[in-house]
Amino acid sequence: MRAISARSSRAVSYMGEFECSDNTGAKVVYLITVFGHKTKRRQQPSAGIGDMLNIVVKKGKPEMRKKIFRAVVIRTKKGMRRANGLHLKFDNNAVVIVDNDGIPKATEIKGCVPKEVGERWPKIVGLASTIV
Repeated sequence: MRAISARSSRAVSYMGEFECSDNTGAKVVYLITVFGHKTKRRQQPSAGIGDMLNIVVKKGKPEMRKKIFRAVVIRTKKGMRRANGLHLKFDNNAVVIVDNDGIPKATEIKGCVPKEVGERWPKIVGLASTIV
């Protein structure tokens, strides 16, 4: 994975709740693991904006519930700080469900997506309605 230009804090920890912000059919998902997360032994994984996760669907369509998918974080309540000093905070924690290569399974993304996600995952920004 490429680095992003902003300083993103790892805001959501293990079993953190996310809203699914696309039209795949999932509504509420929980974090299981974070790809590329290197920490001390037995430390719980945590995720920030632009990270790829393993998630489990808790609410949504019956065929998606209790299944494990990959997702990318597009918004967090904690937010992030850009190099020019601007702080970005959002109303909710949100993800987009993707395949193993990082290509979204959905056809549209609801809500805004920060431009730093586009540095790492350009296909997600291509589907977004608003880029901040």
